[in-house]
Amino acid sequence: MKQNKIALIYDFDGTLTPKTMQEYTLLPKLGISPKKFWDSINEESHKTGGETMMIFMRHLLDQAKDKNIKISKNEFYKMGKDIKYYQGVTEWFGNINKYIKKLSKNNIEIHHYIISAGHIEILEGISIKKYIKKIFASEYFYNTSKHAVFPKIVVTDTTKTQYLFRINKGKENLSESINTHMSEEKRPIPFDNMIYIGDGLTDVPSMALIKKEGGHSIAVYQKKLNDQVKICQELSNANRVDFIAEADYRKGSELYKKTCLLLNYVIAKIGYDLELKKSK
Repeated sequence: MKQNKIALIYDFDGTLTPKTMQEYTLLPKLGISPKKFWDSINEESHKTGGETMMIFMRHLLDQAKDKNIKISKNEFYKMGKDIKYYQGVTEWFGNINKYIKKLSKNNIEIHHYIISAGHIEILEGISIKKYIKKIFASEYFYNTSKHAVFPKIVVTDTTKTQYLFRINKGKENLSESINTHMSEEKRPIPFDNMIYIGDGLTDVPSMALIKKEGGHSIAVYQKKLNDQVKICQELSNANRVDFIAEADYRKGSELYKKTCLLLNYVIAKIGYDLELKKSK
């Protein structure tokens, strides 16, 4: 197999957006204070040992029920347009695609992916979806009236790594098993052709896996939030990431430069591997 594909993989909340998607969409709709909401989830998780994302998805439904608000998939979808991004995000994908096309002389493909613990129903409606090959995220089950009733898929910090293997093996449909052995040379996107961009501790399992397998990662932060800067510095010191950068996606930003540096490295390695195979 000609392994000439690169995957740029993004977390969503805090990585492409300054706030969580719920703070732009569901919480205002339900009239809920973000701080109170997240505090109640963390408190229950601490008391019961429950999985945070499962509690979070249930709490949203409970709050909606208390206010007699029924949430449909279509309403979720329409909320996607309310998402606000960091500077440069909407131009980022086009700029990166052009960079790859020019540098590789159109011989290398770039695919963008989102792996998020947030709602796939909202992410399906975001303005940047046209640039994304596949979105993996949490999802509700809907009753016959098309209203959300309970969590169907829950994406957590650790289960995010499953989707990295799906990208690696080209088995992006959730009905496909990823447990069957597949030799490294038959995998469409090797781990060392992957670059992961995330914003913090929830991304550590994904960053650690990709780095361990020869891939790359970048941690992004909001410059004005000292806690975020500190976390990113700690990730760098622990060798979880190649680089850290402010979440500024504009062309010419530090993040853009460091991403291009990694892309240069990956493209050169792909070229080297292809020439090596030809000589054998």
